[in-house]
Amino acid sequence: MLAADRTTLLPAGTLPLPAPSPAPAADPHLPATIGKYRVSRRLGEGATSEVFLARDEFHQRDVALKRVSLPAHDGGAEPRYFEKFFAAEAALVGRLQHPNVVQIYDAVEDPVAPYLVMEYVPGYTLRRFCRADQLLSLEQIVEIGFKCAMALGYVYRQGLIHRDVKPANLLAVVDGDQVVDVKVTDFGSVLNLRSDRTQIFRVGSLAYMSPEQLDGSTLDCRADIYSLAAVLYHLIAGRPPFEADTQPAIMHQIYNEVPAPLTALRDGVPPTLDHLVRSALAKQRDDRPADWDAFAQGLSALVANREVPRGKLQGVLDSERFTLLRSLEFFAGFGDVELWEVVHRARWQRFKYGHALYKRGQEGNTFHIVAQGAVDVYREGNRVAELGAGTSVGEMAYLAPNPELRRHSADVLVTAPTTTVSFTPETLEQLSVGTRHLFDKAFIRVLVRRLHAAHEQLAHPRRIL
Repeated sequence: MLAADRTTLLPAGTLPLPAPSPAPAADPHLPATIGKYRVSRRLGEGATSEVFLARDEFHQRDVALKRVSLPAHDGGAEPRYFEKFFAAEAALVGRLQHPNVVQIYDAVEDPVAPYLVMEYVPGYTLRRFCRADQLLSLEQIVEIGFKCAMALGYVYRQGLIHRDVKPANLLAVVDGDQVVDVKVTDFGSVLNLRSDRTQIFRVGSLAYMSPEQLDGSTLDCRADIYSLAAVLYHLIAGRPPFEADTQPAIMHQIYNEVPAPLTALRDGVPPTLDHLVRSALAKQRDDRPADWDAFAQGLSALVANREVPRGKLQGVLDSERFTLLRSLEFFAGFGDVELWEVVHRARWQRFKYGHALYKRGQEGNTFHIVAQGAVDVYREGNRVAELGAGTSVGEMAYLAPNPELRRHSADVLVTAPTTTVSFTPETLEQLSVGTRHLFDKAFIRVLVRRLHAAHEQLAHPRRIL
């Protein structure tokens, strides 16, 4: 599903329906197929494009097709203008691989109606949650902000500035009344810093545009940081930072006025959240968070420090788990995308003092990475190792080539309340090849350190114990 409503400085693009809903019983304008894809229903439409739910039979998956409707060519430049939006997204086919970014699978340059084939995300756009009677809880909004910041940070490292971050371009994955995930979509306005092709400037949606984007100035990631902060402001307050009846009035506010404190617009907003969002809305980009990491860490700290009141989300949030993993030595070589895979694929477990993770002689094929707490390793009643956060246990039995070698040779006991991240061969197989390769490298580092420690113990037994 794709959403794009460039409602301000440019002609309108795709306007999404507020929520997926069944198509009418008979739609004479609904195509049966587009290319090789069987169309199920219309997801959204606008002045320049339509979005359809379709079936990719070859890959056995639902996809979203964004079909561009090019204006009739009257000898002017407008057809080329709209083609640039299609070309900007088409250039990203297969390039963006992040769990919080909608994937673009293919682009078909049909001469009448070119179209994009994208990941289908069932759910809603965040526009649904900008109404005063549909506001999300603060911890959900902060979690959304963190995931979007990490995704847009990844996008920026690919040399891209989105330039149209707004609620309609952020897709919410919902479970009941909870937003459980979010995905950034619509890269038609993207600025590719590594491209030599001519690109469109001064694009975006006015309510969420930074002053320098309005000026047509040189942009960096802080333009998108401003836009995401404007989205978070809207989600918290039920209104955007600036609003007026005319474009010039809104532009005047963006250049000259300070948005009202969020603490005055909604009960329960902590001053730290208000400060972080409004600092990211600073007129001068040097007064905003320096980069995406700084903004994401600021959002994560609100959760870690329990500064955001917890409502229905009483469990551990994904942002907490991600931040915790990034601090662990075992995952030192992992990038953000790989860490997100671990967050979602790993089994997270908590153990009390005295629990035996492994017993000698027990056969097993799991391994644990200690995220918090500590464990001791005993052989024949003697403690031979103390392992804390960031270390792994059980990897020898996991890596063993046959069942006999998968029997644990030691007892591993929990010595402080412990949280672990665990995998089996089956769950590890679900990870991408690149992430599995990083696990292999991490295991090699662990084994080298332990071989070195064993060598030192043999050479200098009194120094070790």
